[in-house]
Amino acid sequence: MIVEKPSRFGGLAALLVVVGLTLAACGDRGGDDRPPQPGDEAVARVDGKAVWASDVKREAVAQGLIGEGEPLDISSDLFRRVLDEVIDQKLLAAEALSRNLDEDPVAQRRLAAARERILGDMLVESVVSDAVNENAIRGLYQEQLKLARQSEEIRARQIVVATPEEGEAVKNLLTTGASFEALAMERSTDAATRFNGGDLGYFTTDVMPEAYEGALKEAKTGEIVGPFEVEGGWAVVRIEDRRLEEPITLEAARPQIIRFLTYDQVRDLLEKLRGRAKVETLIGAGEDVPGAPVEPADAAPEAPKAAEAAKAPAPAAKTPAPKSPEAK
Repeated sequence: MIVEKPSRFGGLAALLVVVGLTLAACGDRGGDDRPPQPGDEAVARVDGKAVWASDVKREAVAQGLIGEGEPLDISSDLFRRVLDEVIDQKLLAAEALSRNLDEDPVAQRRLAAARERILGDMLVESVVSDAVNENAIRGLYQEQLKLARQSEEIRARQIVVATPEEGEAVKNLLTTGASFEALAMERSTDAATRFNGGDLGYFTTDVMPEAYEGALKEAKTGEIVGPFEVEGGWAVVRIEDRRLEEPITLEAARPQIIRFLTYDQVRDLLEKLRGRAKVETLIGAGEDVPGAPVEPADAAPEAPKAAEAAKAPAPAAKTPAPKSPEAK
């Protein structure tokens, strides 16, 4: 069931959707207690009719409480809460039917619209499940790796002091064999790094403030650089290591890749369907509102709800760089 409802009890329209779709899809099944899918489990009965674990999971997905395909333990508090909501929904829907509310013309139109939404979502799910497979995911990942630019990462330690004279004094002590970590603890004014020996971790110079980028870009491993002026004082930095940035792993990139492939499939599907159909818009173009965002000319048509999560940019194979020390 793909129905959004704003609260525990939802609106009457949502209840009628449940009833109408149940009648339309299943017909008069009476006391049929066969599981709707292999391995399903009856978790409650309402007037003798089974409520299945899959019913509860679908409701949890519809409410955004879990993602599509995520597990939901039937012993969890969340499952029990959603089960109570499903039971309430079935009781209210049955009462709505007993009052013949489903025969109202407005209700019929709402039921028809809900049926179309669900059928559209099922089509999208079917197309996506066939196309977004492991081969497609790995193929796009390899393409991204080929296109990705590997930047050089630097690992460094810093000591920040108030004046250039203090910086020179610190540098002299370091060149005569003083411990960088001890001096950082003793003299650095940078609260974010002083207590871990001034360690900045690994970073790329392109995300550092300009002063760091200029001073460290050509520095070699083991070299002590500075003092140079930074926000909050003067920095003395020692280069600990230089290496090529590690590319993002397949597992880390997988969610982005799946969203992109899903959106790509939905966009292609809608383009084909619109190309085959005769669509006439009977309303005029909307008025331009000053300051309103302008949709790109090549924007894809809006996808059904089942694919909204796919609206994401193409996955990037570059790992995000750490924040600059001045931003800490």
